Amino acid sequence: MTGTLLTDGARPAVRLERDLSDPVPVVWRALTDRDELRAWFPCDVLVAGSRWEVGASITFTFAPEHDMTLTGEVLEVDEPRVLAFTWGDDTLRFELSPHGSGTRLVLIDELPPSAAARNAAGWDVCLDRLAGRDSGDD
Repeated sequence: MTGTLLTDGARPAVRLERDLSDPVPVVWRALTDRDELRAWFPCDVLVAGSRWEVGASITFTFAPEHDMTLTGEVLEVDEPRVLAFTWGDDTLRFELSPHGSGTRLVLIDELPPSAAARNAAGWDVCLDRLAGRDSGDD
């Protein structure tokens, strides 16, 4: 995985790139299906109406020992290429493109200035879990 700190926008962002062995539709499902998200995302993700639509509200509930809930909003959906939403104070943008028989995933996390190093390390762990997903019956 490659990671880059971007400082040319209004807020700093961490850009992480990962080549995944699964095809784009499988990775898209891992990004948008609540049960699939539980396998790799750091919290439970509940989208209002269970539909990823621009403007939909999102609730992010962490494990009880963390006693934390964040809210967000879906900003962009271009299935199966782009998914963007707010996650508390962060804005997450996932970009998917075919890469060989798999998928190139780019995650851009726009965040408060003090959080760049912490978030980069955390996403590295999450994307490792995502990379381990297989296509199953697909």
